[in-house]
Amino acid sequence: MSKLLEGKVALITGAGRGIGREHALMMAEHGASIVVNDLGGDIHGEGGDASPAQEVVAEIEAMGGKAVVNGGNVAKFDEAKAMIDQAIDAFGDIHIVVNNAGILRDRMLFSMTEDDWDAIMAVHLKGTFGPAHHAAVHWRAKAKAGEEVYGRIINTTSPSGIYGNVGQTNYGAAKAGIAAFSVIAAQELVKYGVTVNCLAPTAVSRLTIPLMGGEDNLTDEVMEAMSPRWIAIVTTWLASPEGANVTGRVFDIRGPQLGIAEGWHLGPVETQTDEPQDLGPVMAKLMDRARLNANMNGTDHEGAGFPGKSI
Repeated sequence: MSKLLEGKVALITGAGRGIGREHALMMAEHGASIVVNDLGGDIHGEGGDASPAQEVVAEIEAMGGKAVVNGGNVAKFDEAKAMIDQAIDAFGDIHIVVNNAGILRDRMLFSMTEDDWDAIMAVHLKGTFGPAHHAAVHWRAKAKAGEEVYGRIINTTSPSGIYGNVGQTNYGAAKAGIAAFSVIAAQELVKYGVTVNCLAPTAVSRLTIPLMGGEDNLTDEVMEAMSPRWIAIVTTWLASPEGANVTGRVFDIRGPQLGIAEGWHLGPVETQTDEPQDLGPVMAKLMDRARLNANMNGTDHEGAGFPGKSI
């Protein structure tokens, strides 16, 4: 088997379990040295346990690969820098950053606490910014010094962020922010030879199993069809030299189905009226020609004209 990542160094956050673990194992199998980051908290972000990351490192070493444990918190800016520094100290450089760490604090908007909001933003949005920022600083310095740069950032959004999902205003907002972050970072870093892409995975993990009705309701066929391994395949390819010309994309991955999620675009356009009381007919024309957002079909309020095609 040809190894796509021979000699490369990768930081993978949230790599102790689920999708992150599959990223780490597959990328190590393809020759990458791995910094296995995992705080080891529960799905709500509470607590800490180094053993999941240690187990992944042991698996990588058992296959003949190289890996080190990092127990840092991605939401802490200095600890995110320490992850990049550890990769450079342990393996000589950093080439790949996979921002995968995540938690859930699902609540309806009217039940959500400030802490529910802040915790999600810290882990997902700031936890993507920190490692990406510090890696970008390193790569930019190398480029300015005339050194060759090999840089890949692969972030993790969610169908909840790009299509919407009830009960996840916090999680969806953070994940939508990660998608936008990825598109813009790709524009900023392309001149340094760095690619930035984003994954919107649907896979069986400890975060999604409760949403799928519990492990007892998942058949072997479903477990295989929605295995995290499908996500790792895309990540490994994007991180490889073959992915050099792919940047600024959001990939929707559902088992073996791989698609590109295409973002906001300008739809129908009309000319506004001078007074708000005259705007109704103009808005009706727009609504008649506008497509529903994804997942909007179940939210129409009969007789209220929202979010149907006319008002």
